[in-house]
Amino acid sequence: MSVRIAVGNQKGGTAKTSTAISLASALARTGRRVVLIDLDPQGNATSALGVSRDAARSIHGMLLHDELAPQAVVPTAVDGLALIPSSGEMASAEIELVPTMAREFRLRASLASLQDHDVVLIDCPPSLGLLTINALVAADHVIVPVQCEYLALEGLAQLLSTIDAVKTRLNPQLSILAILLTMEDKRNRLSQQVADEVTRHFPELVARTRIPRSVRLAEAPSHGQPIDVYDPSSRAATAYADFAREIEDRLARRTGVNAAEVAS
Repeated sequence: MSVRIAVGNQKGGTAKTSTAISLASALARTGRRVVLIDLDPQGNATSALGVSRDAARSIHGMLLHDELAPQAVVPTAVDGLALIPSSGEMASAEIELVPTMAREFRLRASLASLQDHDVVLIDCPPSLGLLTINALVAADHVIVPVQCEYLALEGLAQLLSTIDAVKTRLNPQLSILAILLTMEDKRNRLSQQVADEVTRHFPELVARTRIPRSVRLAEAPSHGQPIDVYDPSSRAATAYADFAREIEDRLARRTGVNAAEVAS
């Protein structure tokens, strides 16, 4: 049975998509069969993995036209990592979903046919609209990237409130798996203060791993590659590999099985 993890934060610029891509690739390198769903109308995860947004099938068809998930899965250049791409049609998906029956459950229903993957990662749009709600309803867990910058806590309370509301009303099994501190600059005093403040508020949720600010990480999408392919020796690639191991450990503790058996 696959584990479904949404990666979300309604605030832009938190390295959300970079985290989704990098974690997906890092998990695939451990032997997991991973599929990344690009739920963001901007389609950044799709282009960052070198996949065209003009694919015949995409997440749009799954949400609005009852297409089966396996039909939309496309391979990537990373062994073990597949993608359900976004498309230009997603620009109107939020509006199209409004009159749809059971609109909050569309993604979860379409994923019922996706059986051949160990981990399903969902890259959410930077909003708390119907697309993000669909991701939270479909997911078992949520990873929240938070940048180590001023106003990092802005909007975080609202996001956590939304997650709690979805858990109460729509998806009782939903839980926050980790808050990931990103864009850390150890030379910057403010960056450390923000990280300390987030950790003080959420000591059990903040991941041990922190993602450093990295030019190489910012460059990787333009080459259509995850960071561990573009520059496997970089600090960012190492950090995301560490974070992947930490996620496996967190999943193992919650399920009560060995980390190596989480995906089985």
